[in-house]
Amino acid sequence: MKREELKPVEPARRHVVNIHEAAFVPMPSDLGTSGESVVQLGEDRQLGSGFHVYRMAPGTWTTPHAHIGEEHFLVLEGGLVDHDGYEYGPGDLVCLDEGTVHCSHSPNGALLVVFYGTAELAHKVKKS
Repeated sequence: MKREELKPVEPARRHVVNIHEAAFVPMPSDLGTSGESVVQLGEDRQLGSGFHVYRMAPGTWTTPHAHIGEEHFLVLEGGLVDHDGYEYGPGDLVCLDEGTVHCSHSPNGALLVVFYGTAELAHKVKKS
């Protein structure tokens, strides 16, 4: 098929949100901690799953967790530090393997593009 033969994309099949204009939605308390919010496409998805933009307010810590499937993220702004001291900054493109147990904090705030390939976001790790 040639480009000239293509039909316009149907409006119902194109979904666009501008992250600089959209309202970030706070993460539900059972999925995160205060200071975590997201913008994502697809209201039929669990909030914070699939492809989304994730914001951490300054001083925010995530709950210790392990993902079902890989976790991919790109740091757009700010930075975060994993519990083991590893620091991520703007431009870092990260993949954490399935089952990796971690938690992160953002001393000064962060904005990330995140992708989880599975419908389930994460399993919280129980304290022993």
